[in-house]
Amino acid sequence: MVEFAASLPFLLLIAMGGAELTHYATTKMRISQLALHVADNISRVGNGSMLSAKKVREIDINDALTGVGLQAGNLDLFTHGRVIVSSLQGETAPTNPGGKYKIAWQRCRGGIDYTSHYGEQGDADLDGIGPSLITAPENGAVVFVEVAFDYQPLFSEKLAPEARIVEVAAMTARDTWDLLPPHNNEGVPEASCAP
Repeated sequence: MVEFAASLPFLLLIAMGGAELTHYATTKMRISQLALHVADNISRVGNGSMLSAKKVREIDINDALTGVGLQAGNLDLFTHGRVIVSSLQGETAPTNPGGKYKIAWQRCRGGIDYTSHYGEQGDADLDGIGPSLITAPENGAVVFVEVAFDYQPLFSEKLAPEARIVEVAAMTARDTWDLLPPHNNEGVPEASCAP
């Protein structure tokens, strides 16, 4: 009985550590899926007919960001995190003979202080974006998403590998976009990345 009482604190610490690591891994996977969800949804936006390049609208971007906030559920993504959406396009669209790229526009939502590790709106002369230098197709765009999230521990941050989880995802625009900044005929607020 004495041996069990002496070992109980260690067993409790191991159980807490295991629960915390499981919670961390699950949260990291959810953040990764949220990044993919946003990239996929925004890559599908576009208003217009099949006969012309589709227009990306601010309202569609805002809807996709609102959707990911709802999908995040109890993670409270926009309080404890930040979503950054970038449109990577050829520097000289529609053709790109120089093979360089620019971040044509960027939109953000979330309450934490986090800036993109891969560039800001207007950055040009890029070889690509992201850890593997993803490039945009000719006369097309790539939607690149970063999701940063301040991990909310069950017990203690000290038991988790990192305090901030950052996941990225990218999707090629499904339709031909007009490659202009997002249109805002509806007058909705822009999801600005300004601090």
